[in-house]
Amino acid sequence: MTSLPTFADVQAAARRLEGVTLHSPLLENARVNAMLGGRLFIKAECLQRTGSFKLRGAYNFLASMSEADRRKGVVGWSSGNHAQGLAEAARLLGVKATIVMPADAPALKVANTRASGAEIVLYDRVKDSREAIGLGIAQKTGATVVPPYDHAWILTGQGTAGLEIVEQAKALGATLDAVAAPCSGGGLSTGIALAIKGLSPATSVHAGEPAGFDDLARSLKSGKKEKNDKLTGSICDALLAPTPGDVTFALARTLLGPGLVVTDDEVLDAMETAFREFKIVVEPGGAVALAAALTGKLPVRGRTVAVVCSGGNVDHATFVRALARRA
Repeated sequence: MTSLPTFADVQAAARRLEGVTLHSPLLENARVNAMLGGRLFIKAECLQRTGSFKLRGAYNFLASMSEADRRKGVVGWSSGNHAQGLAEAARLLGVKATIVMPADAPALKVANTRASGAEIVLYDRVKDSREAIGLGIAQKTGATVVPPYDHAWILTGQGTAGLEIVEQAKALGATLDAVAAPCSGGGLSTGIALAIKGLSPATSVHAGEPAGFDDLARSLKSGKKEKNDKLTGSICDALLAPTPGDVTFALARTLLGPGLVVTDDEVLDAMETAFREFKIVVEPGGAVALAAALTGKLPVRGRTVAVVCSGGNVDHATFVRALARRA
C-alpha cells in the first residue's frame, strides 16, 4: 500500500454497509455503573448479523471488488468469526467463498459458516499454515484472498462500528473519554480508532488482548512488531493471531493508547457479567475489552467509557463454564 486508510474511507464503508449491517445497540446498566463509579457502555456487536462485527469488513471488501473479480470467487482463513462474516457477505453478493478453518474451531462457528454456503477446508493449527493453504487455493482457482484483518477495506469496514459508538453516545448525552475493542490482528481496534479519532479526537482508543497473546500491547511498547511465543492456549480462540498486521500496526502506532491485557478467568467473569447484567451472550474473545473495564485495567471511575463486545459465537460448554463463576 502506498498510503494508509483514512477517516474518509470509514465513512465510505458506512455508505456501502447501509441497510446490510445492523446498528447494534449501545447498552448501559445502572448497577454496573454504580459498581465502577462511572459510565460504561457496551457496543453489542454480538447481536450483529452472523453474531460478530466481521460482516462489516467482509462485506465492505467484497462490495469494493470489481465484478470480474467477484465472479472468480474469494478465499479466506479464520478461526470462525471472519469465516462466518465472509461466508455471509459472499452469499449476499452471490460470490463463491472457500474458507480455511482450524480443525479445533468451535463447532458452532464451522456449522454457521457452512450454513451460509461456503466451502470449508480444515487444517491443523499447529502443524499447517492457513495462509499457505489459502494462497494455494487462490493460485489454483483465481479467487481473491480476503484477509481477516490486514487490509484497508477490511479494517475500514470494521471501523463503521466506531462511527456508531460516537453517534449513539452523543444521543445519550455522553462524551467518551475512552473506547476499547478486542484485538487479534488489529483490524477492529484500528478501524474503530480511525472512526473515533475522526469524530472525537480527545477520546483515547485501546486494544484488549488475552494474556500470553498480547503481541500488539508488546509491539506498542517496543515500537516494532512482536510475536507470541505460542499459537494456542487461551479460551479466546478468536484472538490468537501470532503478530500484528503490517497495515494495522502502522495505524496502531499513531492511533492507539496502551494495550490492555486480561486473563482467561477475567474473561469468564466478564462473560458472566454481560449475561447477568446486560442480558447478552458474549464469546471469550469478544469479552476482553469488557474484562479490562470491569477489572480496572481500563479505568471507568469518574469517566465515560465504551467497550466493544465483538462476538457472541460461543460453544455451550464454555458458556456454561462462564455462568458457573457465580453459581
